[in-house]
Amino acid sequence: MTADDRPLLQRLEALLIVADEPMSVVSLATAVSAPVAAVRRALARIREEYAGEHGLPPRGFELREVAGGWRVYVRPDLDAVVTDFVGSQAPARLSQAALETLAVIAYKQPVTRSQVAQIRAVNVDSVVRTLLGRGLITEISADPETGAMHYGTTDLLLQKLGINSIDELPPISPLLDDGANGFDDIVGA
Repeated sequence: MTADDRPLLQRLEALLIVADEPMSVVSLATAVSAPVAAVRRALARIREEYAGEHGLPPRGFELREVAGGWRVYVRPDLDAVVTDFVGSQAPARLSQAALETLAVIAYKQPVTRSQVAQIRAVNVDSVVRTLLGRGLITEISADPETGAMHYGTTDLLLQKLGINSIDELPPISPLLDDGANGFDDIVGA
């Protein structure tokens, strides 16, 4: 590659850095108005530069060809750094399904996944995994008879809600049973 090729490399890098899916050589060539062969050579050069070849230091990312296209990825040896950083950032907003499931767990705890599913009338497996992953709920204990796991809320949830105790949650609704006696009539204990 020559200095004249640098603008092509820069245009390709700009596209690859914002791509959320692998980009094919043809789509890259079309986007930068360059021949496919020139784009292939440029991609090889970018990959080499990122890897630290040609007397350059290795970068924190690499260019990979995956799923029929090209995409920039974090170097595998730096995954832990990125995971720690992303984990420390504010989590994305919860979906309506996650909020409803979290409310059931908060008001009913300790509660099993099947009890939550009965109350919500939908499968809650993935939502419970999401809430566990975000640290908003935790496994409290296994039911001695069925082995079903009981879930409850965490201190992180209290912190996020700005309350000291689950007792500070507002009544479910003035128009509905306040839940003081639980949901046993709905769930069947």
